Amino acid sequence: MFDIITTNLLYLLILSLPILLLSTIFHHLPRHRTTTPCPQSYPLIGNLIGFLRNRHRFHDWVTDMLSTTPSLTLQVNGFLHLSHGICTANPTNLHHLLRHNFLNYIKGHRYTTVLHELLGNGIFNSDGDMWSSQRKVASHEFKTKALRVFISDTVRLQISNSLVPYLLSVGNCTVDLQLVLKKFGFDNICNVAFGVDPCLLTSGVKDPKCLLFVQAFDVAVEHTSYRFMSPLPVVWKLKRFFNIGSERKYKEAIETVNEFAMEVIKSKETQIGDKTNEDLLSRFMASSWDMGFEDEERRKFLRDIIISFILAGKDSTSTALTWFFWLLDGHPHCKHMIHKEISMLMTSTHHIHVGYRFDDLKNLYYLHAALSESMRLFPPVPINSRLTVDDDILPDGTFVGKGWFADYSAYAMGRMERLWGSDCREFKPERWLDDDGMYQQLDQYKYPVFHGGFRMCLGKEMAYLQMKSVVVAVMHEFEIEVVGGGGTPEKMVEPPYSLSLLLNMKNGLHVRLKKRQQ
Repeated sequence: MFDIITTNLLYLLILSLPILLLSTIFHHLPRHRTTTPCPQSYPLIGNLIGFLRNRHRFHDWVTDMLSTTPSLTLQVNGFLHLSHGICTANPTNLHHLLRHNFLNYIKGHRYTTVLHELLGNGIFNSDGDMWSSQRKVASHEFKTKALRVFISDTVRLQISNSLVPYLLSVGNCTVDLQLVLKKFGFDNICNVAFGVDPCLLTSGVKDPKCLLFVQAFDVAVEHTSYRFMSPLPVVWKLKRFFNIGSERKYKEAIETVNEFAMEVIKSKETQIGDKTNEDLLSRFMASSWDMGFEDEERRKFLRDIIISFILAGKDSTSTALTWFFWLLDGHPHCKHMIHKEISMLMTSTHHIHVGYRFDDLKNLYYLHAALSESMRLFPPVPINSRLTVDDDILPDGTFVGKGWFADYSAYAMGRMERLWGSDCREFKPERWLDDDGMYQQLDQYKYPVFHGGFRMCLGKEMAYLQMKSVVVAVMHEFEIEVVGGGGTPEKMVEPPYSLSLLLNMKNGLHVRLKKRQQ
């Protein structure tokens, strides 16, 4: 009797599957006719085949599709029509998303679900009042001269005590400069955020708990990248539900990150009033005392905002510098111009390479232009996403439905002929200079490398400071030769990146360093 009932239930389930499938598809079909093109899309499976075929060149695939659309905007259809969205490279649309109709485009569950364990309710993973309160506190701190001086001094000390000595110790051997810059970046951001030095580039005594934190943080970032890029999110969600495989390792990594962060926070609480503590955690801690938090609530708030800034600063500048050095090796004229500018700085300031200050770097206009041009072509964060609160019409006429995602690709925008001209795929720092050779800012919605609007990156000025400091020190001390050749125009056609949250260089950047004759 039991077998008969079970068999009948299975038959009913099998017969009902097509009905359930069709009802799900029709429920998620667009409720509004749109003329926005949707290249390489097929019934039921949407853009899945195109994504799988082009996974190795994802950003160039998106660029190719966007460049063929009338308004640099395309529609995206998910597997079984379970998700819908748009992707744009139109500056007018970006202004609409990031400023004019800012409240309608939020981080939303598509973003926060992926990053919640790592970032919690931190500034880069929150909306509304939670985001606003953190942005207000962070904005105030980043505008202070004291923080700028602290970050400048921290970068200089890290370069003189860690980066340059490590590179000198390499000798004539080949070194992966991308890995070196990543370690330097992690050391630097931990110093700035926590006042803790992991010493990844030095032979100093390493705190075992600090090293565990570094390793766990790397695991967590790698796994969030996997989550974002997964064509079928249900896979990782099932793993998380059953606590198996990569999701179990991720959970363990997050526990390690939380344990270390809370220990540092509790340690800082015993040092309140110590004026030698100028790191971000100490500053945010002082600002949070009047925000009405209970002890544990305040610690969670501090943990989320500090971990967010570590994520933002950990690999972004090292990624940008990796592509910068790769491009310079393929463009000798630009390398010569930058070294000439650095030599003039050394002569005029009578400083050795570690002695310059923030103001000394401001007049390096060609270097600033070259860094901007490098990030135009290879933005550290190549694509960004928002979720739509209500139905909307973009300035170019594109319909965006409630619950749709709205992506914008900084990588694609840097390669749009309609935005940058026929030489858009060439590395030309001169496009950023006026007739007098002075650096000129360009529209943030045409160049969203540091995002734009109300979520404009607070650390933009500090990022340029760090990158300039590293370039000046390294290029003054060494001649850099990329093994196998750098980013020549021919190699820029198919750049060697890997698919992750950041635009990392695939297989690293292997270089030979030769000590310059000063």
